[in-house]
Amino acid sequence: MPQAIIIGAGPAGLTAAYELLKQTDIHPIVLEQEDFVGGIARTMVHNGCHIDVGGHRFFSKDPRVMALWKELLPVQGAPSLDDRLLHRDGELVQGGPDPEQTDRVMLLRTRLSRIRYLHHFFAYPVSLSGETIQNLGLARLFKVGIGYLHACIRPREEKSLEDFMVNRFGEELYRMFFRDYTHKVWGRYPDAIDADWGSQRIKGVSIRKALANLFSSKKTSEKETSFIDRFLYPKYGPGQLWQTMREEVEQMGGEVRLKSRVVRLLGTGKKLTGVVIETPDGEVTLKADYIFSSMPIAELADKLPDGALSDKAKATAEQLPYRDFITVGILADKLSLTNETAQPTLGNIPPDCWIYVQEPDIRMGRLQIFNNWSPYLVPDPEHQVWLGLEYFCSKGDALWQMRDEDFIAMAIEELAKMGIVQKEAVKDAVRYRIEKAYPAYFDAYESFPDVRAELDRIANLYCIGRNGQHRYNNMDHSMMTAFEAVRNIKEHLPDKENVWNVNTDKDYQETKKG
Repeated sequence: MPQAIIIGAGPAGLTAAYELLKQTDIHPIVLEQEDFVGGIARTMVHNGCHIDVGGHRFFSKDPRVMALWKELLPVQGAPSLDDRLLHRDGELVQGGPDPEQTDRVMLLRTRLSRIRYLHHFFAYPVSLSGETIQNLGLARLFKVGIGYLHACIRPREEKSLEDFMVNRFGEELYRMFFRDYTHKVWGRYPDAIDADWGSQRIKGVSIRKALANLFSSKKTSEKETSFIDRFLYPKYGPGQLWQTMREEVEQMGGEVRLKSRVVRLLGTGKKLTGVVIETPDGEVTLKADYIFSSMPIAELADKLPDGALSDKAKATAEQLPYRDFITVGILADKLSLTNETAQPTLGNIPPDCWIYVQEPDIRMGRLQIFNNWSPYLVPDPEHQVWLGLEYFCSKGDALWQMRDEDFIAMAIEELAKMGIVQKEAVKDAVRYRIEKAYPAYFDAYESFPDVRAELDRIANLYCIGRNGQHRYNNMDHSMMTAFEAVRNIKEHLPDKENVWNVNTDKDYQETKKG
């Protein structure tokens, strides 16, 4: 029986194993160096509180992805805890499971994300809503209009992310909502980041689209909706789905080996024949007819056989940049910030899933309110609020090296400064650091196409997933790269262009037609 070695048990790796078992006679072995599955889409648990690292909405324009998620975790057919208590009406699937009675269930949740800037809430993505106009004031609004008209008349050549953003929002909105926040996230200003980032993450969103929708004579159902307003979400966070997929893979005869670190790949620059892995019991060699890699390209290049990559390509791969991530979980008995929307919530907390923090004197990048993702992420959602504070950094910098207690104290101080939580309301806290969370689009990335071309010449190697392609993919995009790679093997397709072409369409990944 042919055998596939799959490096990494994140969304891409587990999906590849699942699809191989469903569609081929190939035996998959998934290797994961950590002791958990899901990669950065895992769920961590601290004293009964569940942390979704970075936040993962389960929505895709690809019907294969949606079908697979629902196959693993059926959509709820009865109200969740908070909907019951608040008497909220929501969409339910006839015959679906009751989340109050079973754990294997996908919830239907309402999406709301906003920007916190100038101590006000603004719509996210940026739009010309009444709230935005009121909070900006006439003077700023005039500057926004002038800046946008100038961008329309004299658009920039899009060489950088700054050019991309200014062309879509104008100079003033760019400076207000994008320049400094991008620096916070990436450690670089947008003029030093490749425009490819914008084409993948904010495509289809612009002032032009907002104006077109505002004044369009089309029926509402025919207009483009910039963001989805409902999404699926596992009862206990994203890690629950990936653990469920792992169990399904193993039940179908596949293998998922944790604490198994790839030491080196065997073979030549044309075809790989096996892997050597380090396990708690020592080194093990496994044969491979196919290899799927979702490990960072920099690590893959280091483990390939000598001569598989040219010296130049290997040097580029090893210098590809990443952005690291720190999250702090904060448990409070109440918030200072209250709900001023028409959407009812337990404890009258703001209904946001994410709050993008754009206050210039705050180091935090985003704030999650886990209660709004799922009431089951919190031990007592009626009397507790569970927050996730997100900080973007680089391994080894000042933020990364801070002691846990000092970092947590800084995070609580920032919450109090923003008027979100008083220090005395905090009852528990925890800090986690995540390496290589975001592949970055600057420095050596400019030469990445040459690395990709050499990797593609290795006939039985398939690079999949976010880090496997050094592309800022969402979960569904990572899964789609696995779908395409399995299809290539099943249909004997030698060209891997389709695997790399995932997430290159021109519409935003969360847009939909009404």
